[in-house]
Amino acid sequence: MSAASDGERRRARLPCLDWIAGYQPAWLRADAVAGLTLAAYAIPVSMAYATLAGLPAHHGIYCYLFGGLCYAVLGTSRQLAIGPTSAIAMLVGSSIAEMPNVEASSQLAIASLAALMVGIVCGLAWLLRLSGLVNFISETVLLGFKAGAALTIGMTQLPKLFGVEGGGERFFDRLWILARQLPETNVWVLALGLAALALLVLGDRRFPGRPIALVVAAAATALLSMTALEDVGVATVGALPSGLPELRVPSLRPRDVDGVLPLAISCFLLAYIEGVSAARALAVRHAARIDPRQELLALGAANVAAAFGQGFPVAGGLSQSAVNDKAGARTPLALVIASGALALCLAWLTELIANLPTVILAAIVLVAVRGLFNVAGLKELWRVSRREFWIAILALSGVLVFGILKGVLLASIASLLMLLAGASQPHVAVLGRIPGTSRYSDLARHPENERLASVMVLRPEASLLYFNAEHVHREALRHIDADPGLRLAICDLSDAPIVDVAGAKMLLSLHSELARRSLGLRVIGAHGGVRDMLRAVDADGRLGEMGRRITLEQFLQNESPLPSAAAQSAGPRSAGLVDSPADGSTAR
Repeated sequence: MSAASDGERRRARLPCLDWIAGYQPAWLRADAVAGLTLAAYAIPVSMAYATLAGLPAHHGIYCYLFGGLCYAVLGTSRQLAIGPTSAIAMLVGSSIAEMPNVEASSQLAIASLAALMVGIVCGLAWLLRLSGLVNFISETVLLGFKAGAALTIGMTQLPKLFGVEGGGERFFDRLWILARQLPETNVWVLALGLAALALLVLGDRRFPGRPIALVVAAAATALLSMTALEDVGVATVGALPSGLPELRVPSLRPRDVDGVLPLAISCFLLAYIEGVSAARALAVRHAARIDPRQELLALGAANVAAAFGQGFPVAGGLSQSAVNDKAGARTPLALVIASGALALCLAWLTELIANLPTVILAAIVLVAVRGLFNVAGLKELWRVSRREFWIAILALSGVLVFGILKGVLLASIASLLMLLAGASQPHVAVLGRIPGTSRYSDLARHPENERLASVMVLRPEASLLYFNAEHVHREALRHIDADPGLRLAICDLSDAPIVDVAGAKMLLSLHSELARRSLGLRVIGAHGGVRDMLRAVDADGRLGEMGRRITLEQFLQNESPLPSAAAQSAGPRSAGLVDSPADGSTAR
């Protein structure tokens, strides 16, 4: 192996070598500004997400501190920022709350164990080259899941906004309990929370990409330090430990692993999908490229680091990445600078955070989850596809009724079912000649096409596999039965790149059934691998031998449209199973 290929492999596994080698001094100022801006954004937001996960607020900062460093070394996006996200934080908090016999003192250990297991799952997915699994969760299902997560997360924060105790484990339980507790609203807490909401929303609109949350949090902390609002029920974060966290190995008791595994898999799916989606969006904006498989390795390392640093699962969130990008980040050095700034804050500035009102953290979460509820996306689904709209509503309802964890699993299952449903019932087109041409297209779409006398050309618009072969067989017979004058059926496989054993045997079964009716069956347009499969099951001996590359029109001119069943059974016929060219002999 050459030295050049060794270097390429090292750069592929350590993308930091690439951007370090090409680093320009002029980028340093932009990366420094972006890193400090990201740190300013991360302090209040990560604390809010930690409380959402049911953990002490400072553990959210630990997630940014360690996760960003690992991603800077292994990640392929130069602007993606790694840290806790609202959906994952809520998933962790609600899942731990539902685990039996979990004491408050062990919640952090379980959350860190979940991060470690996410890292392990990422590593396994990297080894098995499963980066393509991100494509199996449809945007439709994600749209519904995120909307349900936004409502669920918002409902957990509303009691803090009103200054009441709250309660309940599910969305509707929390809603009912909150409604009963509204008469107990603390007007001081509510006023402070509403003011924070207004400032956060207006600040984001007026100064996009700026650390508005830090400004609001600092102002509220100063206000509480100078007034007696704490005496009227305004709760605060309280004293935080100063200094860097002690590195710890998460507990690995077998019973904990069994209970945390579903949580870890769900966090992995959310983290990878969200991270790759954000990285792709940033890559398009900067005319760059990312490596989805390498992203698995980077995400896994970031989660392992967060686990050892007393954190919980992290991801490449769109919100923090947008802050990093808009602040001018040129390379992942911005993440390193952000981690350094956070380390300095943990060492010397934790006393200033003690008077931060918890209602401010609730307001930060409420503003952050607005982007999860994509009303425009749901409206577009309603306009474009009612079927997919109701699938999104199913995912949304699953989160509200069953909770975040089961909602993730339900959304994943719904994606797979939707994929299988579409693939299991492919359209079988009947082709007709486009008037005045020698080209053919779907008669259902183009009723003006010319029907062929005594010949029917069928085109299944999908691979022929075990789960859709019966449907294609049934649809083919339905079309054939509708034409009493038919003598020859032609199956155009140009839209079927794969045919498995069940699909090939279905064609043989269809041939036998048509032969009993004194009808012929021929196959054209088969791809190379499909022809190999048909030969393997001896289909070419019944449907005709492999022919030269001719068009459908040439085949119709050369092939008699009135073959007898006996002639078919006697053996192969010339040009019966042919390979249509890619010159567009058939159209949609």
